[in-house]
Order: sequence, then structure tokens, then C-alpha cells
Amino acid sequence: MPAPISVIIPTLNAAASLPETTEALLGGLTDGLIAELVISDGGSTDGIDTLARELGARFIAGPPGRGGQIARGVAVSTAPWVLILHADTHLSPDWAGAARDHIEHHPDKAGWFRLKFRDHGLAPAIVASGANLRSRALGLPYGDQGLLVARDTLADVGGMPELPLMEDVALAGRLKGRLRMLKAEAWTSAARYQNDGWVRRSLGNLGTLLRFRMGASPEDLVSRYED
Repeated sequence: MPAPISVIIPTLNAAASLPETTEALLGGLTDGLIAELVISDGGSTDGIDTLARELGARFIAGPPGRGGQIARGVAVSTAPWVLILHADTHLSPDWAGAARDHIEHHPDKAGWFRLKFRDHGLAPAIVASGANLRSRALGLPYGDQGLLVARDTLADVGGMPELPLMEDVALAGRLKGRLRMLKAEAWTSAARYQNDGWVRRSLGNLGTLLRFRMGASPEDLVSRYED
């Protein structure tokens, strides 16, 4: 049976993060789950194209904007399932078993991973717990939690929203009622929180979400988010 998953990773100057992220995927390779790795770049200047070739990945490049990059990656991928993953997110060692169970028993659902930060202390634990509660209660996982979805399901809901920011929120809205938690974790970088402060970054993310829900354009939001 052919491997069922194409892994799609959008990148922008993420060469330093990519090796560890792909190393965490090796369990899926040995279990026969991963058919290909697609790196969809948005104009990096850090030599990530060379690194992608060294990793055996398919590399494509285009304008920056995570939603558009993911959409282009999905378009060139070939497997019946896609795993959308941020370049600084490492899946836990048990991810492959959780993914196989999801594919076999929940083919009409999109699966997200429980969030955990690669940091210690009370603040990372509280923020991650809040994110997981939001994901379960509101059906609103963010992109740093990963998303495993059948290609047909993604097509049924109109594909990946080609937005520069909040593409994950828009996609969760399209998948409403078709999302479930996988029994594995996404260990994501805490760098933004460490740089900005856990409270400030959390409030900033909430404010961005609220402005998006109230109709602010992703193009206007992205510059504020990056600042």
C-alpha cells in the first residue's frame, strides 16, 4: 500500500529550524506513512533550497504568505492525505501511531495535535492548556498544532484559504464539525513568547483573532503581527 501522507511545510528563512522538525517526522517514514515532504518557500535567503534537496524534499518557491504557500504545497503534492506543519513545530514520537489510527478510523475528519511548548515553567503550561481547551471547545486549533486532513476533505471545504495570516482560523471555520484531537503532541517553539513576554504575546494573539473576527483584513493584520 502506498504511503498515505504528504507533509507540507511553509517556510521563510527557516533553515535553522527545519532539520529538527524533519527529524521528528522519521517515525512516519519508518512506519510507511510519509510519501513525500514538500517545502513551500516564500522567498528565503538562508539557503533553504539547498537544505531541502539534502533532506530529499520537494522544494517550491513563490510569494510570501503562509496560506498561499500551503495551498501551493498542497497543489503539487500527490498523497491522499496532507499533514500541514509549521517549520518550528516538532511532533512527539507517538505521532505516527496517532496519525495511522486517525486515517483508518476517522477518514472524514481533520486531526490536530495537542499543543506543548518547548519550554518549561508555569506560563508555557498555562498558555498551552488554554490553546488545547480553545481547540476542543471552539473547534479552533491554530497552525502550530499541525493539521492532518484528507485531500478530498480539504477540497470539499474549498481548499486552503490563501491568506497571509489567520489562514489556520479561516480553515478551521471551513472544517467546523469535522475536527478531532489526535492522541499525540505538537511541540512548538516558544521564541515569540520568550521575546515578547508570555502575557503580552497571548494578549496580542487574542487581539489579532478578535480583529480578524470583526472583519479586519489579514493583509492589515500581518504587519502588526510581525511587528
